[in-house]
Amino acid sequence: MTNSHSIIAIVGRPNVGKSTLFNRLVGRRSAIVEKMPGVTRDRKYGISKYHGYEFIAIDTGGFETVAESSLRKQMVQQARLAVEEADCVLFVVNAQEGWTPVDAEIYRTLVEDEIRLFVVVNKADNPRLEEESSDFYQLGVEIIYPVSAEHNRGIDGLLEEVDKMVPLRMEEKPDPAEDEEDEEEDEEDRSKEPIAVAVIGKPNAGKSSIVNALLRKERMIVDSVSGTTRDPVDSLCNFEGREFLLVDTAGIRRRGKVSEKIETFSIVSALKSIERADVTLLIIDAEEGITEQVMKIAGYANERKKSLLIIMNKWDLVKKDGKTLKQVEEEVYDRLGFISFAPILFVSAKTGQRVPQIFEKILIVHGQYVRRIQTSDLNTILQLIVNQHPPPSKSGRPTKVYYGNQVSVAPPTFVFMTNNPEKTNFAYERYIANQFRYHFGFEGTPLNFIWRKKKSARSKNAGKKSWKI
Repeated sequence: MTNSHSIIAIVGRPNVGKSTLFNRLVGRRSAIVEKMPGVTRDRKYGISKYHGYEFIAIDTGGFETVAESSLRKQMVQQARLAVEEADCVLFVVNAQEGWTPVDAEIYRTLVEDEIRLFVVVNKADNPRLEEESSDFYQLGVEIIYPVSAEHNRGIDGLLEEVDKMVPLRMEEKPDPAEDEEDEEEDEEDRSKEPIAVAVIGKPNAGKSSIVNALLRKERMIVDSVSGTTRDPVDSLCNFEGREFLLVDTAGIRRRGKVSEKIETFSIVSALKSIERADVTLLIIDAEEGITEQVMKIAGYANERKKSLLIIMNKWDLVKKDGKTLKQVEEEVYDRLGFISFAPILFVSAKTGQRVPQIFEKILIVHGQYVRRIQTSDLNTILQLIVNQHPPPSKSGRPTKVYYGNQVSVAPPTFVFMTNNPEKTNFAYERYIANQFRYHFGFEGTPLNFIWRKKKSARSKNAGKKSWKI
């Protein structure tokens, strides 16, 4: 990950408060925090803007020198990778538990790596615990930093010391002259930003495997256990000169399967990932097909007006003949008719089949998501399709559509001026949407239509009705 920001990794044995400290620095409840060892399974990035400092923080799973299980070994590997890419490391220990031999072993390992190291004694929630933190001098460290991430104690002093060794980028204050920008300038700025891609789907559909295949490296922990990814994890990458921000989300489970608070938060976290995405990849297990849960997940993305790409993963495991692809495609659109605008790719993360096409399709879909139609072209087509099929009339009086205008992108949103906005219905909205897609494209993106009553001398109040197709 290349960035001008300094990178600070947070490591330590399980349940010492690493994620709580990460959340404090990042400023939002980004990582899952529970009193359960090993909750954070992967490394997680966040931009910290804490009291004027700006840097990248990395939360890691419990750092252990000895790991027996396959999943635990991967967690340790992810922690070690975070240490390798960091400019400095915050080694977190627990003031309430005191010094442990495991702490000492981890400390020796970190010292051997010759990295910039700060021993952070967390959960020093009161002066007594701060005094008792001196117990950690047994590690052989010269300076310790007692803090309470939960109560925001001692963190300012810690960052002041870190800044002396690793310069922390100061947060730039916005220029008041640039506060007011018109929409065209906003769209130009958007074109320079990475395309945010949320990867969503059922647990074990292959989301992390897809991300790893796109990145061409083992960025995510991949395990056969359903629900291995709990936190959204960001990964920056580049394709044909354009940057992408891939967000691997926790698998969204059926409500009846959400038995723990931790899984509930995973769902919330996944939905937040959708909120900040430009493009959503809906990963479906091709062997399993379209389930009610898949339909629900697709609805989450559609409700949030995100462009959408359907990825049928594990296509290599499907028994097929010359008609199989067409049949599956028809089945998908039959069950997911409300997102029939979304293209389908049949891929295999395991074999790499058609994986490169995913980036190509994302660029196309995103281009449609931020596309703006010239007003003259818009009204030419609008009058054509209205003349072919007029909107419903009211009390025998014809409903007139005078003109239309595109008011925004992401998603494309159109305002139509009419004499009777209340008479439009969903069926007619669907007709307009289909015709717009036929003439303009808009592949993979929802469309917003807003109907307003044309103002007249006798009517100053304009009615309004909007639909999302």
